[in-house]
Amino acid sequence: MVLEGSSEALCPPPSLELRPSCNKSSLGSCSTPHDGLFTGDKEPIKYGELMVLGHNGSLANGDKGRRRSRLALYKRPKANGVKPDVIHNVSTPLVSKALSNKSQHSISYTLSRSHSVIVEYTHDSNTDMFQIGRSTENMIDFVVTDTAGSSTSGGGGQGQGAVPGCGARGQGQGAVGELGGGGGQSVQSTISRYACRIMCERSAPYTARIYAAGFDSSRNIFLGERAAKWRTSDGLMDGLTTNGVLVMHPAGEFVSEPAPGVWREISVCGNVFALRETRSAQQRGTLVENESNTLQDGSLIDLCGATLLWRTLSGLRRTPTLKQLETLRQELNAARPQCPVGFNTLAFPSLARREIVDKKQPWVYVNCGHVHGYHNWGYRKDKVHNMGHGGTALASTGERECPMCRRVGPYVPLWMGCEGGLYLDAGPPTHAFCPCGHVCSEKTVAGWSQIPLPHGTHAFHAACPFCGTWLTGEHGHIKLIFQGPVD
Repeated sequence: MVLEGSSEALCPPPSLELRPSCNKSSLGSCSTPHDGLFTGDKEPIKYGELMVLGHNGSLANGDKGRRRSRLALYKRPKANGVKPDVIHNVSTPLVSKALSNKSQHSISYTLSRSHSVIVEYTHDSNTDMFQIGRSTENMIDFVVTDTAGSSTSGGGGQGQGAVPGCGARGQGQGAVGELGGGGGQSVQSTISRYACRIMCERSAPYTARIYAAGFDSSRNIFLGERAAKWRTSDGLMDGLTTNGVLVMHPAGEFVSEPAPGVWREISVCGNVFALRETRSAQQRGTLVENESNTLQDGSLIDLCGATLLWRTLSGLRRTPTLKQLETLRQELNAARPQCPVGFNTLAFPSLARREIVDKKQPWVYVNCGHVHGYHNWGYRKDKVHNMGHGGTALASTGERECPMCRRVGPYVPLWMGCEGGLYLDAGPPTHAFCPCGHVCSEKTVAGWSQIPLPHGTHAFHAACPFCGTWLTGEHGHIKLIFQGPVD
């Protein structure tokens, strides 16, 4: 292993060709297997879908073009993948000249002020490349901005411990950089403009692999002098991006046996490492040789400001469609649930009105699960000392007392989870996340309540996948208790 500053790093071997040799027995593997035509395909082949956690079916301001909450990756008419080809060792002043060919993909590793390593990439006819990042330039296929989750408690993190260096997410929904924080000031995004790239094999089983960093408009990736980078044992180069790209593969099958895996960091070349001591530290974590960058159904990708979920085609077949979710909503309303106090019939609003509270909308006491209609009484009153007069006064805590069981806790409207790709099955919507009130199947709430997501600057927290709110309570979810019609 060669690190920056060592004599071997400053005196590297000459340019090294990375392309495989072609002999008579392998000529077929070196020929181009695709010519961009789909003569036998009836419909485009879908590799899978990416969806941003914290958005319930669409962005707060609506999906527009490449800026959206969900993106399906399809087989391209013509392959645009790339693979390493030749490595050059050049003096730093000559880097700009070496990268002047904008038709050539390359990665530049700056080892010192006087020395850089440039890895040229060549066309790969066997793969399709998709790029993800904050930039709105044309080479980015999926434009992702910071997801603003919501912290509801000041407790410590859960899961794998601290992840310092990741940008904090504010309250509410939408992009932090667009909505701004307190006082109307904009919060700087921590998502890279060219965050990562996904390479999908064009032939079955259509394996998808993730790599940190994406190519810019000049088809280059630059790892500056302060970025974490190193020479590998085989003489090649690798490195990490500033805030890192973290990936967690599910420990079991995401749908049948949902269980969280371990968060890892993915390098520019797709190698897997343990997390760094801090999110942007120059010293990389330990290489994890028995794990890969191959995405599975349920793999999570954290870009330090937004977390993406990867669903495969087989996994998506087991999730409810928007039409099925609408059917589940209608079945709930057909049961005519009633408020146990006011005896008025409750009804979940249309999925299209998922942010507008309706007068018939069900509300729930999240600490017990009793479902009511809206009422403005039942606030918990606590005695507060008035130091000026030596007496006491009553002050509202913002929590409500359930009239059915007298348990005190948050009282919130119930919302249907509208993003079917976040479901683990198509079961009936009998449970809700606490404390946000998003309703979905029991298996879905149980699965997501176990998954620690990178959140804020110091910790992992389980969160509602539909809005990003930190989960509270013993389990993070509650079974809903509806009262049927009296008649």
